[in-house]
Amino acid sequence: MEVMVAVAITALMGTVVAMAFQSGFQAKETIEGDAEHYRQLRTAMNRMAREIGAAFVSDRYDPKRFRDQNDRPTNFIGEQDRLTFSSMSNQRLYTDSKETDQVVIEYSVKSSPDERNRQDLVRRANPLLEGDMDRGGTEDVLFEGIKKVEFAYWDSERKEWKDEWDTRRTERKDDLPTRVRITFIALDENGKEQRYSTQARVMLNTVLQR
Repeated sequence: MEVMVAVAITALMGTVVAMAFQSGFQAKETIEGDAEHYRQLRTAMNRMAREIGAAFVSDRYDPKRFRDQNDRPTNFIGEQDRLTFSSMSNQRLYTDSKETDQVVIEYSVKSSPDERNRQDLVRRANPLLEGDMDRGGTEDVLFEGIKKVEFAYWDSERKEWKDEWDTRRTERKDDLPTRVRITFIALDENGKEQRYSTQARVMLNTVLQR
């Protein structure tokens, strides 16, 4: 009888210890997942701010090949939920690759091919500034599980934020916004939507003349 009681007590203690370990591992996984989520968010915002800060527009193009600012290979095309621009932030990954520091970058939100009902922030980059800015390049996911991305563009003359900025238009062809506000709308660790914002200062906010 004493042996049976001892075995029962030992088994009960083992069960309690196992449950404690299981709870600890689950908490560890949850904390690590939340930390990775916020790490991705910070990394994506920092990268976007750096690349947007190096945005530029140039009139130094071949007029025989490109007609005007509507067709030139460098522009800044900003919408509320999408941004396409030329930037001097390209980093060559391979020695002797035929690339410069110039690149066309696009940020947009697309449905994930890996998981249903999930949207990702996608970055498209094309280091060849030779044709249509809306085409070419490769795509990479910057941030998984985003609900929405919002851009706003600071008009330094009128001292107000604009929902769009397009240097293909005649009135904008020589100017870029001095600042761009980037806002992520994503779920936090409690499943609630939160807004995370940062700003990028555009250093070259006037066109590079011929």
